[in-house]
Amino acid sequence: MDLSNKTDTFLIRECCPEEAEALLTLWQTAGTSPSITDTIADIQRTIESHASVLVADADQRIVGSLIATFDGWRGNMYRIAVHPGYRRRGIGRTLVEEGEKRLTKLGAKRITALVEEKYPWAIAFWSSVGYEIEPGIARFYRNP
Repeated sequence: MDLSNKTDTFLIRECCPEEAEALLTLWQTAGTSPSITDTIADIQRTIESHASVLVADADQRIVGSLIATFDGWRGNMYRIAVHPGYRRRGIGRTLVEEGEKRLTKLGAKRITALVEEKYPWAIAFWSSVGYEIEPGIARFYRNP
């Protein structure tokens, strides 16, 4: 794909259910770790839920994403991704800022981000936008 004519402007907005496939493609292109929930149906269900599934549009395509949710207790952010050809333009930072605005408006007093330790650049990104690693916390999970 030729990105030589790409612009530096982008727009943050809610993702539409019919864009689930484009979102999944972005995650694959951006090199995010595959998840059991990386299906069109699961993405559409998330978009149609109470979560904010934010995307960055540039050059008439989805080039960034972030899922921001509030469980009534904390705000949580997941699946931040920026297309490799659009990185280092403030898209990730702007997605986080918009996610924070939405979560704060819902009442979140603490916001967490899930970050895979195997991606040092992801840890560096979250540190650069003011997040800290919480010592003493381990994440447990089970797929039912």
